[in-house]
Amino acid sequence: MIQLVRPVEAMKEQAIEFRQEFFEHGEFVINGSELFDKTDDYTEWCRSIDANTKEETVNPNWVITDTFFAVDDDRIVGIIDFRHTLNDFLKDLGHCGYSVRPSERRKGFATEMLRQLLEAAKKTGMNELYLSVERKNEPSVKTIIRNGGVYERSFEIDGEQADIYRIALLE
Repeated sequence: MIQLVRPVEAMKEQAIEFRQEFFEHGEFVINGSELFDKTDDYTEWCRSIDANTKEETVNPNWVITDTFFAVDDDRIVGIIDFRHTLNDFLKDLGHCGYSVRPSERRKGFATEMLRQLLEAAKKTGMNELYLSVERKNEPSVKTIIRNGGVYERSFEIDGEQADIYRIALLE
C-alpha cells in the first residue's frame, strides 16, 4: 500500500534517482512535481514546496499547494500535488497533477495516489476538484474516471486537445 509523504531532505538520493528515471525515458516534464523536473537543487526545491504550503510564504505567482511523493516499500513510485485554489494560469490545469515513474506504471499507483489525495482535499473542506488531462493520455483519463471524474469541457494546450474533469468530493 502506497503512502503519500511530503518530500524531505532525507529523501534526496531517492528523489534524484526518481527524477532521473523520467529523463532516461525521454520524459522531461514530471506532472505534479511543482517544477522538480526543472531544478538541480533538491534542497532548494524542498524549501520552495514547503513555503508554498502556507499563505504567509507561498510564492506570489503560485497558489497554496501540497506536494507528496507516493512511496511503496520505501521506494518513490510517484509524485502528486494538490493546489488548494486555481489562479488564471491554473484554470485549465486544475487542482492536481501527478506522475508515476516509468518502471511502475500500469500497477494502479496513479489511481491510488489520486484516491488518497481526494481524501486529503475533503479534509480541507473542498467540495470538488478539477483535473485536466491530454485526451491522448488514456491511462490518466481512466485514473480520473475511476476516481469519480466527470467530463466538464475541452480546451487546447500546446497544440494538444485536453479535457477538464470534475470530481465531486461530497458523499
